[in-house]
Amino acid sequence: MVTTPLTSFSEIRTEWESLLSTSPVNSLFLTPNWQEVWWESFGAAKGMAGFYVRSSEGVTAIAPLAKQGDTLSFVGNQDTFDYNDFMVSPGTEDDFYHSLLHSIEEQSCNSLELYSLVESSPTLTYLPEAARSHGFNVEVEKEDVTSGIDLPGTWEEYLAVLNKKDRHELRRKLRRLESETNWSFYGISEPDQVTASLGEFITLMKMSSAEKEDYMTPERERFFYHMTEKMAQQSLLKLYFMEIDGQAVATSLCFDYASSRLLYNSGYNSEFSYYSVGLLLNALCLKDAIEQGMGYFDFLRGPEPYKHHLGGQQRDLYQMVVTRS
Repeated sequence: MVTTPLTSFSEIRTEWESLLSTSPVNSLFLTPNWQEVWWESFGAAKGMAGFYVRSSEGVTAIAPLAKQGDTLSFVGNQDTFDYNDFMVSPGTEDDFYHSLLHSIEEQSCNSLELYSLVESSPTLTYLPEAARSHGFNVEVEKEDVTSGIDLPGTWEEYLAVLNKKDRHELRRKLRRLESETNWSFYGISEPDQVTASLGEFITLMKMSSAEKEDYMTPERERFFYHMTEKMAQQSLLKLYFMEIDGQAVATSLCFDYASSRLLYNSGYNSEFSYYSVGLLLNALCLKDAIEQGMGYFDFLRGPEPYKHHLGGQQRDLYQMVVTRS
């Protein structure tokens, strides 16, 4: 087993993608493309401090890490990554996590901060015990929740999964939209179309809440342009709009990855709240995912009520901080 510093996101891109595809934490946010875009957007104040492990069978683990001061953390942050983790080939966990702890000491760091770990993460299983055996302190806390739903084969089967009240409300809102407005729904995925329409997406996102308006700083806006261009080039992105009388009133930014559709962000014109345009567009994105044969619809981070009303089942996200005693 040989441990090598990770100096770029392209040096082992093919092996990275292969390892990720078989990893129990396979996620869009762990792809080298997503991580590279984030680094180019936000990594200037940090140093790259990750490593990968190679054995006779190839690359068996990747630890994308950044260093700031005496602290190591994942590449990425909670504002732009819904999930994060290490990629470790099953059966090699013990060796990897001991190598990780050695890396903390080797880089003269005092803490390792890990955010956005899903509740089934091997890191939550293996790292605390290994760290304590090396004399480190470990704190694990609930960070947030995420929601998603296994998709059945048809829209009617999906509606049957919802509880009676939510099923009735969704049907009622769809009937009202259809009977009282001239509306349409469409998705775009070509890179030039996405780039041309992203400004409208950002405008609607800002309009939907003060929190989203505050979130969309110029720095994050640049990230969105760079990230959506890259993901569209990889045929992973779908940008949806709902129009009423030819006016865009709601939008949803989704990614299709590993047989799942991820609802990354959305927005709507609050003047059309009477028609529940935000919720209905998200429901239509889910309906389209069913028609495309997707197996899972991921509402991603956050406890927003609409996710529950559309059938989302919550899972916990955790954060772990490992410090020297």
